[in-house]
Amino acid sequence: MGKGLLGRKVGMTRLFSETGDVVPVTVIDVSSNVVVRKKSESGKDGYAAVQLGFEEAHKLEKEGEEPKWRLSKPRVGVFQKAGIETPRRVLRELRVSEDELDSYEVGAELGADTFNSGEFVDVTGTSKGRGFTGVMKRHNFRGTKASHGVHEFFRHGGSIGMSAYPARVLPGKKMAGQHGNARVTIQNLRVHKVLGEDNLILVKGSVPGPNGGIVMVRSAIKKSRGV
Repeated sequence: MGKGLLGRKVGMTRLFSETGDVVPVTVIDVSSNVVVRKKSESGKDGYAAVQLGFEEAHKLEKEGEEPKWRLSKPRVGVFQKAGIETPRRVLRELRVSEDELDSYEVGAELGADTFNSGEFVDVTGTSKGRGFTGVMKRHNFRGTKASHGVHEFFRHGGSIGMSAYPARVLPGKKMAGQHGNARVTIQNLRVHKVLGEDNLILVKGSVPGPNGGIVMVRSAIKKSRGV
């Protein structure tokens, strides 16, 4: 199962290796991660996991009223039960093995030093939403020819089904529709550098989502299995 952190995608930049090669990296801010809860196979949940909180919530202050967290009361109660003074805006679960639960402590802060340079990670985020798009942009269709009498059909997808048999459109047919805004995981990205003081992780390559998006950084599953 391995380790994991929640983070916010800052953006992309480039570094230079000792040999002068350009290395494109994505900067991920993983500050303010905290362990909120532990779940065990022997408990009522029936599986082993760690609940992580990320990004401190703000207080809403009005004159003459007691300051309130800008979160729902049930969400604030989760952190009060765990003994965490400052609630977090984002909550996510990280599946771990039963043996790894002992390495986590409720209320403990986690930082960028959770990972080391050279490790492989899987990064999960929500891809950029592109709205309703056609088959050329969504599925890389080449379109039809633009000569020999063809008109008003240049970016269409062509035939989508059969006539007499089976006389229907088969499920999974690539057609126009919603593009993006989906949960995407990029696997086996190498951690190029860890800036512990700034709580930043520099991952080689790109990760899903826009700048400012929430991502989950976890130990690479396939690499850990030796695949």
